[in-house]
Amino acid sequence: MSEITRSTVAPTPSPQALTIMLWLVATGFFMQTLDSTIVNTALPAMARSLGEAPLRMQGVVIAYSLTMATVIPFSGWLADKFGTRHVFFSAILVFTIGSLLCANAHSLSQLVAYRVVQGVGGAMLLPVGRLAVLRVFPAERYLSALSFVAIPGLIGPLIGPTLGGWIVQIASWHWIFLINVPVGIVGCIATRLFMSDSRNPDTAPFDLAGYLLLAVGMVALTVSLDGLADLGLQHAIVLVLLVLSFGCFVAYGLHAVRVPQPLFSLDLFKIHTFSVGLLGNLFARIGSGAMPYLIPLLLQVSLGYSAFQAGLMMLPVAAAGMASKRLVTRLIMARGYRQVLVVNTVLVGLAMASFALTSASQPLWLRLVQLAIFGSVNSMQFTAMNTLTLKDLGVGGASSGNSLFSLVQMLSMGLGVTIAGAVLATFTGILPRVAATDLLPAFHATFLCVGIITASTAWIFGQLAPEIRPVSKGRTDPSESH
Repeated sequence: MSEITRSTVAPTPSPQALTIMLWLVATGFFMQTLDSTIVNTALPAMARSLGEAPLRMQGVVIAYSLTMATVIPFSGWLADKFGTRHVFFSAILVFTIGSLLCANAHSLSQLVAYRVVQGVGGAMLLPVGRLAVLRVFPAERYLSALSFVAIPGLIGPLIGPTLGGWIVQIASWHWIFLINVPVGIVGCIATRLFMSDSRNPDTAPFDLAGYLLLAVGMVALTVSLDGLADLGLQHAIVLVLLVLSFGCFVAYGLHAVRVPQPLFSLDLFKIHTFSVGLLGNLFARIGSGAMPYLIPLLLQVSLGYSAFQAGLMMLPVAAAGMASKRLVTRLIMARGYRQVLVVNTVLVGLAMASFALTSASQPLWLRLVQLAIFGSVNSMQFTAMNTLTLKDLGVGGASSGNSLFSLVQMLSMGLGVTIAGAVLATFTGILPRVAATDLLPAFHATFLCVGIITASTAWIFGQLAPEIRPVSKGRTDPSESH
């Protein structure tokens, strides 16, 4: 999206207003990322309440992440056109209304539809909030301001599964969404009082044709992959949706080379590190998106854990992930991106596949070690992939490249849950001895498949030149957002 000049920015707010604005944006980012994982441990409880099978609940997760992917490219243009305060206020309002609707859903289809509403609001919270910060903070405070905003976004996904399980145990799954309502009301009031309203009067026309091609392609791809397992679509319809999705992506490529200001310029793919990093992110994150869905489901459905216990079991993943962040930076400086990413991608795949050995007799200490190892290598993977993808964009491609990167992140998370749900449902139907009370073999096969998909992504990172290393330690760390 187009960058705004300082002449179009409203007068700088007072120091108090700037501080409140930072907390407001950080809280919005926290709520957005929290709701991407908080439902994972609550899915079995939701299924019981709505009269559904636990293995059919992946749509609740997919709807949120897919909506985020489709709306993110639109958010920057809306902020340029209508002003950061108005769009951020609208984002909080829509997110809050969506949360309230989710809490009052009486069927799976209603819950999925309301998660779409929630995702529309959530998709605009971070991009518009970050844009508002950049437009009012002086250049010397950019790094500290953006780092402050990013920290809650890291915490949200980490505590989400545990918090979701705890809420289910002490109350009900409805409160997972209801806790957003008072926060949203306070956020709307604070936005009106303290957020600066900057806009760009020279905003270029939005590339609506390109946006629709990408949006239709993403939705068609996700629905086609989920169609056989969950939606019960016929093979012919699934095939048509697959052809439609690929056709839309090809059509966008042809469209982008003809129009003067496409949604995402194909020139971005001339940057070697960006193109390799983006493709690697797309496929490696399929496994990383599947695991937060599969692990709590495995623990509750097959091993008899409560929602809270399943949430607590995700804490080693979070703790090990935070502890390993400094290690991967040193490894990249010493060994380069290619060697670190090729080896670590294989290790992540093996860690995922190791859950195929899970059994009820497995000692607790060993399960905790297994989860910690996965959390460590998975976190290192995020950090390495993210810094590689964004390191060479420069000022000119930073806005468009970062938006495309955010889209790919959300899309791959949705695809991860979609593919995991489809594979799990397939193995549930074809493996012997698999019944409603014995789903462990199906989980084993699914973890093995997810691990293979992730490990094979190492080939993509193998295309990197061996000498590629971080530019300097002083640059902003793009890995602050998972």
